[in-house]
Amino acid sequence: MKKRNRHLNYFYIPALCLMLFFMVLPLCNALRLSFIKWNGYSPKSSFYGVKNYIDIVKDKNFWISFWNTILYGFGSTLLQNVFGLLFALFVNARYKGNNIVRMFIYLPVMISGLVMGYILYYFVQYNHGIFNEILGCFGKAPVDWLADGGRGRTIITLANSWQFVGISMVMYLAGLQGISKMYYEAAEIDGAAGWNKFKYITFPLLAPAVSSSVILNLIGGLKLNDIIIAMTKGGPALKTHSLSTYISYLYFDSEKAGYASAVGIVMFVFIFIVSTILNKYFRSREVEY
Repeated sequence: MKKRNRHLNYFYIPALCLMLFFMVLPLCNALRLSFIKWNGYSPKSSFYGVKNYIDIVKDKNFWISFWNTILYGFGSTLLQNVFGLLFALFVNARYKGNNIVRMFIYLPVMISGLVMGYILYYFVQYNHGIFNEILGCFGKAPVDWLADGGRGRTIITLANSWQFVGISMVMYLAGLQGISKMYYEAAEIDGAAGWNKFKYITFPLLAPAVSSSVILNLIGGLKLNDIIIAMTKGGPALKTHSLSTYISYLYFDSEKAGYASAVGIVMFVFIFIVSTILNKYFRSREVEY
């Protein structure tokens, strides 16, 4: 038996090699670049020490991108999980056509984020946008929806939430279908009503699904990139950038490869800390339930 387990362990080697090549080595290279002053293409570079990290503290646009990242991450996660659970409860019921409803809710997930961003841009663009065409039918003046930073951030958060709510729905649906009807039957004998059954049976037993859905959605929201590029490209005046898109802006547009790497390391550490804390919290809740 032990020999068989030893042979099975060798199957992990290709996966470890792939992780080393595509994750660990790029991370180490980014860490190295974060201490260098380099424009990204010149053969000349100079050691810059921790000055890149000091510059981050004084960078107003970094902090705008940082708070935007928190909004995109936590805002999208909240919306995706609330509506994902509601959709899961809705499609879990037996009625004619519920499979079609599931398909339409999950369909945006299968579309590339960049493509989805361009599709949604046609809804909110100023000239001949669908929303402005509707306003024109009622005699209203067109609105430049993405000209304001606050409105742009809200639209991006809603767009990201709508695209990936299907992932939360599938997770919650799997959790709902894994709950034994025995619990509900026992609750009905004790006289429990619909809300009490959800509060004391359904939601506690969905703790593993909640944990997985929140962490996956949060990580996806915190590194949001493609929808922002498609809809605003970080504008107006860099006010809708996330940390991910701000890194691209620094590297390719501002030609600050070393500084972009430093921002990338900060982003990695931030997401790692947040995901670790949330993972420990939800795991403890699962044990309690």
